[in-house]
Order: sequence, then C-alpha cells, then structure tokens
Amino acid sequence: MSLQSVSATHFSELKSKIQQREARVAVIGLGYVGLPLALLYSERDFPVTGFDIDKRKVNTLNQGGSYIFRITDVEIERARKQGFVATSDYSHLVEMDAIIICVPTPLNEYHEPDLSYITGTAESIAPYLRAGHLIILESTTYPGTTEEVLIPILEKGNKHQLKACRGGENGNSFFVAFSPEREDPGNQTVARRDIPKVVGGLDAQASELAAALYGSIFNRTVPVSSPAAAEMTKLLENIYRCVNIALVNELKMLCLRMGIDIWEVIQAASTKPFGFQPFYPGPGLGGHCIPVDPFYLSWKAKEYDFRTRFIELAGEINTCMPYHVLDSVSRALNQRQKALNGAKVLVLGVAYKKDIDDLRESPALTIIELLQREGAKVSYHDPYFPEVGRGRKYDLQMKCAPLDNFNQYDCVLIVTDHSDYDFERIVRESQLVVDTRNATRGIENPNIVHC
Repeated sequence: MSLQSVSATHFSELKSKIQQREARVAVIGLGYVGLPLALLYSERDFPVTGFDIDKRKVNTLNQGGSYIFRITDVEIERARKQGFVATSDYSHLVEMDAIIICVPTPLNEYHEPDLSYITGTAESIAPYLRAGHLIILESTTYPGTTEEVLIPILEKGNKHQLKACRGGENGNSFFVAFSPEREDPGNQTVARRDIPKVVGGLDAQASELAAALYGSIFNRTVPVSSPAAAEMTKLLENIYRCVNIALVNELKMLCLRMGIDIWEVIQAASTKPFGFQPFYPGPGLGGHCIPVDPFYLSWKAKEYDFRTRFIELAGEINTCMPYHVLDSVSRALNQRQKALNGAKVLVLGVAYKKDIDDLRESPALTIIELLQREGAKVSYHDPYFPEVGRGRKYDLQMKCAPLDNFNQYDCVLIVTDHSDYDFERIVRESQLVVDTRNATRGIENPNIVHC
C-alpha cells in the first residue's frame, strides 16, 4: 500500500469514527473554554477525556464537582455517567483519536505573547503522537502559530518520524487544524452550539475532519483556507471590540468634561436601524481575549515591518481606564474635603464582567492595586470570590467583605455591576458612590459620581 493510500485510510477511518460518534476526543486545558467544550462532546455521546496539569481540577471533576460557577455539579456528574474522565497523565493521549488544545495564551510582563502553555502542551503531546491523530489548536494567538510553533514541536518530538499531513503526500502523518474558541462567559441568550465554529486546516483533509468533528456538536461550521486565516479571524473579532470600546471610553471622558451623559448618547444612537452597533464604556478591559489579542497581532506585525498604530492606540486608551477611575475617586473625595490617602474604599465586584466567576485580566485588580499604592484602605465584595489571592499579575491576599454597613466607607466604588447588588440600597446607605458602569442609572442622589 502506498503512503498516499495509507493517509487516505487514516482519513476515512477517522471520519467514519466521528460520524458514528466513536472518535475518542481529548480536550487539553479544562478551564473556561476546555471544560464546556468537553461537556458538549459528552452530551453528544462521544467518549471524552479531559487533560489538565492542575491536579486539583482533575480531582474535583473525577469526584463529580465543578470549579466554574456557570457549570453545575449535576452537569459534571452527567458527563461522568457518559464516560467522561479527567487526568493529568498524558500517556493516555495515545488512545485518543482527536486532541483539542485549549490552553491559555497570556501576555508576559513586557506585553509580548507568552506561548509557554502551547509549547509545553505540544511537548507533552509529541511522545504519544501516532499516525492519523487529529490535532486542533483553539487557543487565541497570532497568525502563524499553528504552523510555525505547534507543528515543528510535534514533528520533532514524536517517536515515529511523523509529519503533519500537507495534501496527503505522506501516509506516516497526522492532521492539524486551528479553530478559535468563541466562548462568551455569562451569555445566557446564545447557546454554545448555536455559535458558528470557524475551522482552518493545514490541508483539505484536516479541514474536513475538523469540520466534521465540530459539526457533530455545533450547528454550523465555517471553513477557511488555512490555520493562519482562522487565527486572524479570532483576532479581528476581538480587535473590533477593543477598538470600539476604546472609542466609547474616550468619548466618555470627553462627555464628562462637557457635562453630557454618554449613556444617554449611546442609547439615542442605538435607535438608528443601520450602521451603528452600541459599545459601552467601563473601568477597563477584562477577560482573556479583548485586552490581550491586539498585542498579539501588534507583536507579530513587527516581523513584517508593519506598525498597527490604530490598534495600539486603542490598547493604550483601554489600558489607561483604571487610572481614570483612580483620578475620579480621588477628585470625588477631594470635593468632600477628604484625601485618598487613608480613605476607606469598598470596591464592588472584582470579576471582569457581571455575573461570572472570572478574574482574568480584570480591571478591578489593577484598580485595587492603584488605590492601595495611593494609601487607600481597600476592601472588596464579590459574590463569586470569597477571597482573592495571588495571580500572574497581582498579589492581593484579600477576603470578601460583608455587604453591609456601607456608611463606614468613605467611598463605594462600583467596578462590576453584578445582578445580585441592590444598588438603591447601596446608594441610600453610602456616603459616596463612584459608578463606573452606570449601574445607578435612574437613581437620584447627590452622592453618586459617574466616571
């Protein structure tokens, strides 16, 4: 049998397994992206194994528990009854048919891409790679990562001299694709399976296999010509949001000086039935994607002697928003003949957006550190975080304060507008409320300051 026919055999066998829901699916990285994805496959009767280097997560899942607020223990237990299991032992990858990588891609201290999770995962996969494996990267990254970073590690590190399939010319090969995650934590209006899945394979066979695999759990797949095109698609989606949020943040600061209500302006502009989509200002960007993705593309663009000035400017504006909040709190206290140094400040909400348990890149963490640096005595409350310890970019070691006795604070600062909060009561019982989210709209009280 020729090498090309061997490759065709791997392709047809895997596609048949996918269609019969017999393909064994591995999901590496059981966080906010990977765990929901694993559960979707389990719901559709695929044999699923989750992989994570965090043994606490593995143990929690194998005991039927969840560590993500929006995923219940009932969902985990249902998946376990369907055969779902979690492990930290990468040797089990040899038993899998499809391997989906959902690991973090943060920025380092110099705002440059940190691909250590991708490279580390690839190095862990490589020894267990076999011919016919389908490898899909979902982690948000710059165009070229799949071909320039992931594939070389897999090809170099495997034991059988396997190569990524490029047009079916090598039977001793594996299939590779990129499909960007499109998770939106806290979104209750769009079901995960209704979000179209973009897929870009290294060759036509990889694209077809990846589309078949995702098409079994998502209602629509969108093939593109290459992994790089799929990588760029994800960046465009998030940079579009970043730029527009920066625009409205800048307009908010101008409107504050002009005495105009930016929220009223946005609401009025939203009545236009074409050519306008509303974006809303806030204390800064949070989450894994929007604050990070523009810097990934800007960094990569330098390789082509190209500066993404528009994108970099948007990033600068959004990065400065926590400093704007700091200045607003300081001015509001000064107007009441109080200094920020020594003031007692309660920060309401530390999650990066309302009604989720996600701290990634949350502007609240930066705001707390800035307030502390100026001498403020800072407490926080968030129903999703009984404590905030240490992360990649912060070391707060704080415990959630009780949601009472608001009058003891010189300032209550609304950073995240969780639905649990009774803002009318908060305003009524507080000396000063600085609102970064327009959470107090409709409440008339001279102690409210919008920023």
